[in-house]
Amino acid sequence: MNFKEELKKYAKIMDAEIDKKVIRDDVIEKKLNKSVEYSLMAGGKRLRPILMIATYELFKNDYEKVFPFAISMEMIHNFSLIHDDLPAIDDDDFRHGKPTNHKEFGEATAILAGDMLLNKAYVLLGEELLKNNGDTNLKIRAFNELTHGVDRMIIGEYVDTEFEGQKISDDYLEYMHKNKTGALIKASIRIGAILAGASEEDLENLTQYGENIGLAFQIKDDILDIVGDEKVLGKPVGNDIQKHKSTFVTKYGLEEATNRLENVTKEAIEIINKYPNGEFLKELAIYIKDRKK
Repeated sequence: MNFKEELKKYAKIMDAEIDKKVIRDDVIEKKLNKSVEYSLMAGGKRLRPILMIATYELFKNDYEKVFPFAISMEMIHNFSLIHDDLPAIDDDDFRHGKPTNHKEFGEATAILAGDMLLNKAYVLLGEELLKNNGDTNLKIRAFNELTHGVDRMIIGEYVDTEFEGQKISDDYLEYMHKNKTGALIKASIRIGAILAGASEEDLENLTQYGENIGLAFQIKDDILDIVGDEKVLGKPVGNDIQKHKSTFVTKYGLEEATNRLENVTKEAIEIINKYPNGEFLKELAIYIKDRKK
């Protein structure tokens, strides 16, 4: 398996499916729709949808069944990014090498674009549940998983905002990041497993894998904010230090954060090694650890 080619393949598939949901009609709310499209099609990693599909494929091959949930998850992720960048929260000017949504379209439109993405995700899943094609119970369970993930993500964002500039305990730091960053990553993996009808044992294993790579993703983000290349990241580095945020690097130092990253990645790989066809998810954990943006 060529991991990079597989990753590109999945990302291309998701780009095409997500693009189908973009509204480009000449309507009164055209600017709002453009604001939604601006963030949704900005060229992100599509990590959460890809994790959902790859987890589903541990058990089944007809991964097209996952698309409504995968698209909805990416909509929700982008809703969170738009709101995260707002002046009242992180006040960021750039994302993916472009002005953030509120810089491009204005703060009011950006807020409403985020709201629209969140609601569109629920509309899409509501339509999917109404199909009632035999696996409705699994879909309901997956929908519940998604809503719980959104709830935890918002809580994590609150803790990050509320305690900015303050020293926080180890428990608070881990709680914040497990929710803010890790909740949607873990939910994506669990949804893929649930829709595939995975056993409770498999679901527990994959939950642990998801928690580890979710934490790894955030630790790597914290490291990149110190040593990353602005041109590659598409946004300035050093923001966390300037805002006196508690991160794994500011709290433990770069060396300890790097060691923690290696350890949680190793644990994730050990879990996924239980699955003979889990090579892609194993490589994905390594990709998260080694990524440059």
